[in-house]
Amino acid sequence: MLQFFKKTFIITELEIRKALHDPTEIFMRAVQPVLWILIFGKVFEKMHPIAGPVNYIAFMTPGILAQSVLFVSIFYGIAIIWERDLGLTHKFLATPSPRTALVFGKALSAAFRTLPLVIIIYILAVIMKIDISWNPLHILGVLFMVILGAIFFSTFSLIIACIVKTRERFMGIGQVITMPLFFASNAIYPISIMPAWLKVVSRINPLTYVINVLRALMIKNGPPANIALDFSIVIFVSCLSVWIGGILYKRVIS
Repeated sequence: MLQFFKKTFIITELEIRKALHDPTEIFMRAVQPVLWILIFGKVFEKMHPIAGPVNYIAFMTPGILAQSVLFVSIFYGIAIIWERDLGLTHKFLATPSPRTALVFGKALSAAFRTLPLVIIIYILAVIMKIDISWNPLHILGVLFMVILGAIFFSTFSLIIACIVKTRERFMGIGQVITMPLFFASNAIYPISIMPAWLKVVSRINPLTYVINVLRALMIKNGPPANIALDFSIVIFVSCLSVWIGGILYKRVIS
């Protein structure tokens, strides 16, 4: 087990070094959530309240953080295809490292890329005078859930890359699934106002459970959530996706 985590962190460190070579990527990825909160949030705040007693911008801010994690992570699988084209995947597979350690290491590096978004969203929340919870345990819970969400969506992306094997197909599928995942969650509106069929879809959408935890921990007096259950669901699907990704990883070169 110790060797597994050692090899996992070696892969994570390697991937993080790649990200640090281009720090401008962090600022580019921050543009989208800022625009969503400043423009979309401000417009919908003027409409009939749909978030109950919670201020709408406060309601949607955790959802936009989850959206940013989704958008950063879901296209991570294309790096697997690039690595295959460069011959790097063959070298990884030639090592004695378990396939799940390779996949988990890459997923952790994807999580690292999303952590600056947490800082940006919190800074934006302060500027927008959103009533944020500064409880250290709540902040740790937010960071942990962001990491779990990034692990799931990045390995889900990797699984797609292992199946489709080409950049063109991968980008097409990635674009098809990201917006449905986002809009079929409770990121920008509560589940209670959804039509019955969409409520069912939202309940099986992992992004919904990520948002439940973020909203409960980030916002003071936010909507109640079964945090233990939500964490358990996201941990389960994350572990399952890493396991499946480890099985399929070698297929990317076949």
